[in-house]
Amino acid sequence: MELRQLTVFLAIAEELHFGRAAERLHLAQSSVSERLRQLEREIGVQLIARNSHRVRLTPAGETFRDEARHVLDQAEHAKRAARETAAGTMDAISIGFNFAAGQMVLPKTLARLHAEYPRLKTTLWERLSGPQLVALKARELDVGLVFGRPPAAEFGSREMFEVPLVAIVRGSHPWAGRAAVPMGEVARQPCVMLRREHSPAMHDAITGAAARSGTPLNVVEEMDDSSATAITIQGGDLVAFASRIRLPHSMAAGLAAVPLVDPTPMLGVCVAWRSGDSRAPVRAFLDCVAHAGPFS
Repeated sequence: MELRQLTVFLAIAEELHFGRAAERLHLAQSSVSERLRQLEREIGVQLIARNSHRVRLTPAGETFRDEARHVLDQAEHAKRAARETAAGTMDAISIGFNFAAGQMVLPKTLARLHAEYPRLKTTLWERLSGPQLVALKARELDVGLVFGRPPAAEFGSREMFEVPLVAIVRGSHPWAGRAAVPMGEVARQPCVMLRREHSPAMHDAITGAAARSGTPLNVVEEMDDSSATAITIQGGDLVAFASRIRLPHSMAAGLAAVPLVDPTPMLGVCVAWRSGDSRAPVRAFLDCVAHAGPFS
């Protein structure tokens, strides 16, 4: 199977007209038809159905269209990566980060990145870890700074440091000012958590620590973002969770942070990228992250 065959097939699939597909590709219509026949013979199924009135995709053709687009996109990315490497040039990079990474990782990393690659344009997006991974997969982000290691089949990742999780309560809560609270006691209180799809690693760290304490969490509400969580717990004796790095931010909002023990839930802060993405800007960012650390 050749890339030019996929290009011809996609042109037909998008135009649904052999003449327009041929004009778009600057080929003779007979050449377009022949390349499609070669592709269908190689695959062993009919991809395009046509009669004197119309051209349409078969069900197999619809499935193949999506996969063909992905293959051609990957080929284009591969060409661009090779050219960037050969020329030593940089263009732009889109970086996702969560609150913890924004405080601990980005300042030193960006300072080094801008010093070593002054022409590299950076775009920053603050998002929770779950949405970052979705954006990475969709190629809306080039790298992400997230909680926890994402699935290795889709992403490469490297842990930079670990941070303990703490309980967050309103300033008048009975726990405010306590030195620490055991997870078993936390699990018996009404808790507010981010939805798992928004922060999967944090969710699993908290529920895992509660399970190890022998008492499942009493989750009374799930939230979509950290700001909504903070507002919710200010209205009642509810318990929320955050990384210890949020402690000054929480205190400024009139909340109290209480260390968690027996066990203390820990969360890794990782840099993540798409598996196999070896483009020059991504390699430059990963190199700068490695040299800007250690972070603690």
